[in-house]
Amino acid sequence: MIAKQLITDTVIPVKPSDTGAFAIGQMEDCRLSHLPVVNELEFLGVISDRDILSLQDSENEVGSGLIPLSKISVAESQHIYEVMKLFAALKLTLLPVVNSKNQYLGAITLLSLVSRLADIAAIQNPGGVIVLEINNKDYSIMEIAQIVESNDAKILSLYITSFPDSTKLEVTIKVNRMEIGAILQTFDRYNYVIKATWSQEDAYSEGLQDRFDALMNYLSI
Repeated sequence: MIAKQLITDTVIPVKPSDTGAFAIGQMEDCRLSHLPVVNELEFLGVISDRDILSLQDSENEVGSGLIPLSKISVAESQHIYEVMKLFAALKLTLLPVVNSKNQYLGAITLLSLVSRLADIAAIQNPGGVIVLEINNKDYSIMEIAQIVESNDAKILSLYITSFPDSTKLEVTIKVNRMEIGAILQTFDRYNYVIKATWSQEDAYSEGLQDRFDALMNYLSI
């Protein structure tokens, strides 16, 4: 999935002639702390509520030069992982998407990104979850996939968590079966360390959905 596919239609950019006060009103309506500034099609930058509120006069125009504009954007062809990295590193609520001519195509919000991540992680799909602990040098996605598929199951999603100053990886796998006993036995025969499992369909799906709904409600505040 690339940046262009993550664009939401809920964000209306501000113009250079708009005032800081107008931009703050737009941010409050959209529940954002950032907005793109666009002159017709040209992307000029991103303004933040903090920069506007630090001014003595919020009636200054956004394009006056008194309000800092940050040249933060992402190319339309950037992968979702790069988008996630920028959101996390820069603590953004919004990320503009531009083409090769620096023309504004739209924006990705943190809320829309989380919604797409839920799709990628197959949260809505029923299935069991297995968490493995593996030495970094022993990690093989091919072997993991072979073990799962040898038990007539498929991997719906897989992600890796690494830890500072550790050679261990945590591999979280979601499979398309709730009955994962045979898969666990095969992992055990291959000397994998199984840290955790979830295979009760109702309890797992309900609990995960509750946590996801709580996160969405938090982001909508």
